[in-house]
Amino acid sequence: MEKASTIEIRKVGITSTGAQCVVNAANKSLKEGGGVCGVIFLAAGANKLQEACDAIGHCDPGDAVITPGFHLCEYIIHAVGPMYAGGKHNEAEQLYNCYKKSLDLAKENNIRSISFPLISSGIFGYPKEGAWRQALQACKDWTENNADYTIAIEFAIIDNALIELGFKVADELGVVISRG
Repeated sequence: MEKASTIEIRKVGITSTGAQCVVNAANKSLKEGGGVCGVIFLAAGANKLQEACDAIGHCDPGDAVITPGFHLCEYIIHAVGPMYAGGKHNEAEQLYNCYKKSLDLAKENNIRSISFPLISSGIFGYPKEGAWRQALQACKDWTENNADYTIAIEFAIIDNALIELGFKVADELGVVISRG
């Protein structure tokens, strides 16, 4: 019997996970930014990663694109989360789709381990509990709808309070979280 996919929340920096693929919380112009994005660019090799992103050019909120991972990992998926504007502009749907489309790209590229940040919860202003709800529900739904594919999904989080909030939301949603 094939092993089931897993979802884990881990206290680790996004560039130290050892995952085959790291997800970048990208901006729509796919330019090097601050926060998680800046750390990923630095670890991968900013110039080469920017060249790869420039070749793609643009990515809409709620969508994702893939590049090589250069010095960081095998692949980097760039998911563009929504800027939070009160929740009345399809932000929840766009955020959910970031995770779904990232996982679709992972499957298309035979990626078996993927590490996500909590997309849009930093400078894009998405409320943290709501960000967890969309992230965990999307991952749960995706693994259920793709039961034929095994992938280790992890959330790389460095803030203890954010980790605890993730476990709380997972319990509320009935998402089984592997506790490393």
